[in-house]
Amino acid sequence: MKFVLLICLLFSIGGCDLFRTRDPQTPDQPRSNNQQPVTPDLLILNLTQSMIEKNLQNYLDCFADPRFTNKNYNFIPSSSAASLYQQAFISWDKKSESQYFTNLTLKVPDNQQITIVFSNQVSSPQGDSLIYTASYTMNIPFTDPAYPSSYQGDLKFYMVLDSRLFWVIYQWQDIKSSNNSSWSDLKGRLY
Repeated sequence: MKFVLLICLLFSIGGCDLFRTRDPQTPDQPRSNNQQPVTPDLLILNLTQSMIEKNLQNYLDCFADPRFTNKNYNFIPSSSAASLYQQAFISWDKKSESQYFTNLTLKVPDNQQITIVFSNQVSSPQGDSLIYTASYTMNIPFTDPAYPSSYQGDLKFYMVLDSRLFWVIYQWQDIKSSNNSSWSDLKGRLY
């Protein structure tokens, strides 16, 4: 009798699709184009993609992390923005980048894309570090007309290989090069 009950129990369990695989769930976040930055070019690509995708974690991954390098991240604003937004730039660090980037993504509609173009790019390797200079043009589709949509300037990224053998930016110097707002102006406004 026990044997018959056991067989009936097994058939009833098997009949309720307990062992059938289910369809995979759709991810909450869209797939990221972030790549392991094993070259300086991939680091620049990741920075650009993080802006386009408005992906905070990928953006922050572009900057030095003291767990993997003896360098702390530092931002040097353009001189005009430094005087205009003194309080914001007193001790700008990775946490400040996070706050600025979060505020930026909140002010750009989900269906709109930030565009950024680097030109006049020059890389100067120095062992396990590198100085990258470029001109940039950035367009941001703000919904608030109080914010300019166009930003231009020159920048210098000081990069280093960290202990994971990933390139990261440990110092970012922004230089205003026209009458347009610079990246420093954008950071100062949104901080």
